[in-house]
Amino acid sequence: MVVRVAQRSCKSGAERVVVAADDARIVAACEAHGVEALLTRTHHASGSDRLAEACVQLGLADDEIVVNVQGDEPLIDPSLIDAVAQTLASHSDAAMSTAAHAIDSLEDFLNPNVVKTVLDARGNALYFSRAPIPWWRDGFAKHGPTALPDAPAPLRHIGIYGYRAGFVRQFPALPPAPVEATEALEQLRAQWHGYRIAVHVSTHAPGPGIDTPEDLARVRALFAL
Repeated sequence: MVVRVAQRSCKSGAERVVVAADDARIVAACEAHGVEALLTRTHHASGSDRLAEACVQLGLADDEIVVNVQGDEPLIDPSLIDAVAQTLASHSDAAMSTAAHAIDSLEDFLNPNVVKTVLDARGNALYFSRAPIPWWRDGFAKHGPTALPDAPAPLRHIGIYGYRAGFVRQFPALPPAPVEATEALEQLRAQWHGYRIAVHVSTHAPGPGIDTPEDLARVRALFAL
C-alpha cells in the first residue's frame, strides 16, 4: 500500500518523493519498486516527528516546501499534493498548509470523526474541530440540526499537510497545546503557538483512505477493477 501511495505521489509535480518509515521491511519494499525510502527511529510520537527527522536526514533547506502524505492514502489525487504545496508557497506568512472540501451531508457535519475547519478572509484556518462548526445558531435554534448551514458552507478537513522544512524541524519541540489533547488534533498545536495554516479548498472529495479492514477490502476491489 505504501508503494502505491508513493507511486501516486510521483505523478504530482514534486521534485522528489521519499518514503520515511520506521520498519526496514517497508524501506526494502519501496526500494524494490524503485521508490526512494529512508529509515527513521521507531519511537516517534507522531507523523510530524518522523517528518522532522526525515528533513534532517535529507538536509533540506529551511525554505523548502515538504508535503506530508499519509501512507494509508493509495488513492491520493496527485493534483491535491500540488495544490497544498502551491497554497503554502503563495502564503508567505503561513507555516503550514492543508486542504478541505465542502461538506454536503448533515451526517458528516455532525460526525465527530469528520474534522471540520473554518477559514478567515485570507484562506487561513481559524480553527479545526470535531464539533460541528460553524454552528448555525438561528437555524438550529428554530428547527434543530436538520439542515446544513448556508453560509459559510461547512468544510471537511483533508489530512494532508504542507510545511516549510525549517518549521517542521521546530514543530516537535513546541509544547503540546491543551486544546490539542481535548480535540485530539495535532495541527491545533501550531495554531495555539500562533502559527498560521493556509487551506486549499478542493472542489471534490478525496479518494477513500484506509482506516479499517473493511476500507482495505473496498480499495483492493477498486484496484482489481
